[in-house]
Amino acid sequence: MKVELVANILDANTAIAGQNRERFAQSGTFVVNLMSSPGAGKTTILEETLGKLKDRIAVGVIEGDICTTRDADRIAKRGVPVVQINTSGTCHLDANMIASAVTKLGDQKFDLIVVENVGNLVCPAEFDLGEDIKVMVISVTEGNDKPMKYPLMFRESAAILVNKIDLLPYTDFDPEELKRDVSLINPHAKLFFVSAKTGENMNEWTNWLLEQIMAKMNN
Repeated sequence: MKVELVANILDANTAIAGQNRERFAQSGTFVVNLMSSPGAGKTTILEETLGKLKDRIAVGVIEGDICTTRDADRIAKRGVPVVQINTSGTCHLDANMIASAVTKLGDQKFDLIVVENVGNLVCPAEFDLGEDIKVMVISVTEGNDKPMKYPLMFRESAAILVNKIDLLPYTDFDPEELKRDVSLINPHAKLFFVSAKTGENMNEWTNWLLEQIMAKMNN
């Protein structure tokens, strides 16, 4: 019964995700599901990304956290519409939560909606939200073992941002080892080695993202 129940939950989520995807297709909105472990720098990455894009395209944000509005408060200071979802213990967002949050964003047409998922290396990758792409943030302070220990998130991500490269001299993180492991799991993933703090290589990431958004807008 437990296996059947899990299957039913995922099937129901997939159905709603399909409705979300159709809604985003009709509006021409590109949706990013941004995932990471806690502390990888996901919100800072998002802040810097918004800083580079919000004057060029219409952007909205959906923030997912177990509790508090701290991340949503940070995003609001960037002058971007944001809706907070508190999961009250659930380790991921699901498609129904996103459907409700998009409605709360209002009637404005968005070129890009970024969903900042709950910090977790397992559950967020299992639930389709109706997004166009999943993007993962990993920091050099987390070590090299994450791709092999948590392969699903790496396999599902169209792009992987390796953050905090300004701290490389103070860690034993091996970028080449990470590249090899990711290539075994997901050879098509785009890798960006960035520092949200210093801004290093952030333009490479945002230019690539803008290309994906424009491709959907012109489709």
